[in-house]
Amino acid sequence: MAKYKRILLKLSGESLMGEKQYGIDEKRLGEYAKQIKEIHDLGVQIGIVIGGGNIFRGLSGASKGFDRVKGDQMGMLATVINSLGLSSALEVEGVKTKVLTAVRMEPIGEFYSKWKAIEAMENGAVAIFSAGTGNPFFTTDTGSSLRGIEIEADVMLKGTRVDGIYTADPEKDPTATKFDDITYDEVLSRGLKVMDLTATCMCKENNLPIIVFDMDTVGNLKKVINGENIGTFVHN
Repeated sequence: MAKYKRILLKLSGESLMGEKQYGIDEKRLGEYAKQIKEIHDLGVQIGIVIGGGNIFRGLSGASKGFDRVKGDQMGMLATVINSLGLSSALEVEGVKTKVLTAVRMEPIGEFYSKWKAIEAMENGAVAIFSAGTGNPFFTTDTGSSLRGIEIEADVMLKGTRVDGIYTADPEKDPTATKFDDITYDEVLSRGLKVMDLTATCMCKENNLPIIVFDMDTVGNLKKVINGENIGTFVHN
């Protein structure tokens, strides 16, 4: 039995690169689609936000001379490309999808509203939220927090390349230890980079718990949905 009825799944754009240096690795995309289908088959209602860092990241563009607003808009469009790719991969697996965009771009996707999203999920489609919040200066983490709160998700699942939250970056510090469970207050006081500050505070204020887990290990998404103790649980 699935532990959660409705989830917001946040996927990193960088993870979509898989073995590549840039863009979308079709193998990784297919693995993600199969994992999402597994939990969809359990009757879980799924909303997804995917980053765009495999194509373009607004902040790094700004550091190279791009106007920050235009850079962020380019990043939003990168998330739309990833969303269409994921939508296509899910349709191949026989899962219905609806791509909703935070800025108008019909016929690429429908303009987002909470009620369209919930109706799609209740009718068995996976709702994919693209173009972030539609505003510059907000990350896709903040977009995920916002959409998760709006669709009244039970939990946000943040799929990353690491298996949870550590005291330091485990890729740089071999002495870093993992948290199984941590409060938002501790995340903030320790300055841990789980998500950006705005996203973390939104989840804290609206009581949306997060599970940070390794999405790149096939089968982990289903384990999280079934309530297995993997990753790190963040809560009030």
